[in-house]
Amino acid sequence: MNLKAKLQEDLKQAMKSADANSVGVLRMLISAFNNKTIDKKGRGQGEDLTDEEATQTLMTEAKKRRESIDVFTKGGRADLAEKEKAELEIVQRYLPKQMSKEEVEKIVSDIVSKAASKEIGPVMKAVMAELRGKADSAMVSDLVKKAISN
Repeated sequence: MNLKAKLQEDLKQAMKSADANSVGVLRMLISAFNNKTIDKKGRGQGEDLTDEEATQTLMTEAKKRRESIDVFTKGGRADLAEKEKAELEIVQRYLPKQMSKEEVEKIVSDIVSKAASKEIGPVMKAVMAELRGKADSAMVSDLVKKAISN
């Protein structure tokens, strides 16, 4: 079962159980998938989203929630921050398991040690090719900068 079909099935279950928060988040995710599919069709790149594109869409939605949590927390709106946290938890159910900081550090150090140049651009590109969807890009960026400076 692909991810979009899983979301639609979970949406049906959430509607049956009258879970309004889950219904809203699942509808938003399905809409994001549909928008991505329409965009892909418009560029002549096929009909369906690949697993990687679906995961990237979920990561984008999770990042939006994290940024909103930061903004609401800094703005003193704990109520809205809690709502965003609840939405983020639902989105994270569908994301692949994220790697720990220690696992990411090991991969980053291996790639940096093998890299021909110690410039951040090429190293970051190589690291993200390995870790896309498996680790938070902000954390990876910090670790790459730290590894290059050493």
